[in-house]
Amino acid sequence: MNKLAVALATATALLAAPAVHAGDKPKGEEKLARMLEGREAGKPVDCLPYSATRDVKVIDKTAIVYGSGRTIYVNRPTNARDLDDDDILVTRQSTSRLCRLDTVRLHDQSGHFFTGFVGLEDFVPYRRVASSN
Repeated sequence: MNKLAVALATATALLAAPAVHAGDKPKGEEKLARMLEGREAGKPVDCLPYSATRDVKVIDKTAIVYGSGRTIYVNRPTNARDLDDDDILVTRQSTSRLCRLDTVRLHDQSGHFFTGFVGLEDFVPYRRVASSN
């Protein structure tokens, strides 16, 4: 009887665990949402000039954000689960632009070892919305 009670308690706990976490928003999504507050999405673009890629922020397991100031560009690459804000992004420059379908190698910042890669998708511009004050 004791074994049955333990088995039922274990099964109940295992079934309840996903329900507890189902409502949790991933930390990367929360961080990106804060960065996009007060901004409005524009029409996605295929490429960015390298001059627009100088200021880069990696959002863990979510996106790469390029630029600062009035307009920022958000790229949600394939293999985004490999993104780590401690990684160094390494791109191979074959043109004067960074484009959709380009790959970005990820290297650990401290050991410089390869940690993965991501494939870039469309760059979505987010512009600051003029405040109505």
